Amino acid sequence: MESLFKWAVAFIATAISFLYGEWTMLLQILLALVIIDYVSGILAAGMSGQVSSRVGLMGIARKIFIFVMVAVSHQVDKILLEVGLETESLIMTASIVFYLVNELISITENAGRMDLPVPKKLKQAIEILKGEDQ
Repeated sequence: MESLFKWAVAFIATAISFLYGEWTMLLQILLALVIIDYVSGILAAGMSGQVSSRVGLMGIARKIFIFVMVAVSHQVDKILLEVGLETESLIMTASIVFYLVNELISITENAGRMDLPVPKKLKQAIEILKGEDQ
């Protein structure tokens, strides 16, 4: 049983390494914001009486697909690096920042749905990131 566990951990680590290269701080932040967004969305829906298992399942699928798209962008970076058209992982970084901004916007919208004020500086930071994303 112990060797099966070690094999599974090694397989998962290898898969993550292949799909994302290294597990960067941006990926850690994205994972945290995805979880926060999902939980805040459930809380906002619960407070308004709109909890739906179908909507929740669709939310999970969307969150998983964010990481699929980041993995695809890493593979595109690897292709561009291999053929000499790129010297660093720009596509993956841009994709992560794009999804980070979307998650931040969604979290602040969820806060608004719960009648929770959003600090002005946080709104300003999101606006700055939105501008860089375009």
